Amino acid sequence: MRANDSLKQGCSFFYAVISRIKRVVELAGQSPPLLFLLDEILQGTNSHDRLIGARGIIYYLIDRNAVGLVTTHDLALTKIVDSLGNHAVNIHFKDYIENNQIRFDYRICSGVIQKSNGLELMRMIGLDANYELTKKYIKE
Repeated sequence: MRANDSLKQGCSFFYAVISRIKRVVELAGQSPPLLFLLDEILQGTNSHDRLIGARGIIYYLIDRNAVGLVTTHDLALTKIVDSLGNHAVNIHFKDYIENNQIRFDYRICSGVIQKSNGLELMRMIGLDANYELTKKYIKE
């Protein structure tokens, strides 16, 4: 399900996202059980609202015996699993950089990934998060 914003219809990207999620949530609790796939849940909003909203949506779906996957790059969302006992687990794919391209092994690994690749990918395409310039503005 692709969510798109529309200036013509006065629909923001986030409104399109939550409208699609609402349709998924409405199917939970029916027979047969709902199989859901939520990619980058609640993207388009701030991290505080995303955490609270995602937690509520996931709890609701699990409470109605839905089964599924939620993907995220937001590490705060991975902590939702801690309150779900045996109803949820974190998994990840490992990646590596080879010849200035990101590669994935597509093997499921347990837990939350411990390696970050965002800054390295930015540097690879020439969008350097210039560390020296950052030090000029941020005093740690």
